[in-house]
Amino acid sequence: MSAEPMEIPHAFRDFGARIAVVLGSGLASFADGVEIEAELEYADIAGHPIVGVPGHAGRYLAARLGGQPIVIADGRVHLYEGYSAREAAHPVRVLHAMGIHMIVLTNAAGTLNTNFQPGGWMMISDHINLLGESPLRGGPHFHDMGGIYSKELRAHFRAQAGELGITLHEGVYAAMPGPQYETPAEIRMLQILGADAVGMSTVPEAIQAHALGMRVAAFSCLTNWAAGLSPESLNHGEVQSAGLRAAGDMVKLLRHSLPKLS
Repeated sequence: MSAEPMEIPHAFRDFGARIAVVLGSGLASFADGVEIEAELEYADIAGHPIVGVPGHAGRYLAARLGGQPIVIADGRVHLYEGYSAREAAHPVRVLHAMGIHMIVLTNAAGTLNTNFQPGGWMMISDHINLLGESPLRGGPHFHDMGGIYSKELRAHFRAQAGELGITLHEGVYAAMPGPQYETPAEIRMLQILGADAVGMSTVPEAIQAHALGMRVAAFSCLTNWAAGLSPESLNHGEVQSAGLRAAGDMVKLLRHSLPKLS
């Protein structure tokens, strides 16, 4: 499946970046430690979906990290905002048009695995798509999803996390449509299905990136216990706050690891 033609500014098309990072809730601080050379608002690209969730800036940044050019997608859109899976994956097609070959996706998620404490990070090894949609809908795009999350990239980040002394869990991410949080019964269902964390994003982007031949790595910030695993109620403000508190480890891992990739 090929991406549609897009008008990409030369500052991004000719930048030479091969790696992109999509920042989820709480990870905006990653952009503070890079050398930014160009900025492009999502709203300035014709047909681009507009971000409406707090904590998501809605811009592309052409930046250098350890001398290596990268592109940062600061914020995303979600199906619960009224977008389709194809629209939610639109930034991936923009990044592909910029020349990106490898994409790192990040998100905030609830933890279902009692061995994965809130405040930590999980590298996604596989996913369960319960969104009821695919960004590939509209044609016979029968792409194999057996290796959607690159084993090579997972090995790289696992090794780098070990060097830094960062605990990095690995597990299965379940995508639910939202915007409401899951019920305790739904969480029990997801546990039976084999999910370790649950969120409302990332899967459309991962599917689209894999279909375009991009290497994919993805990480979930485990911001809270999923419903029924704790007496505490859930709210988006607390999810954001937990993401901000946990962001330091992922920012450190990405800054340490990305310059070593090609």
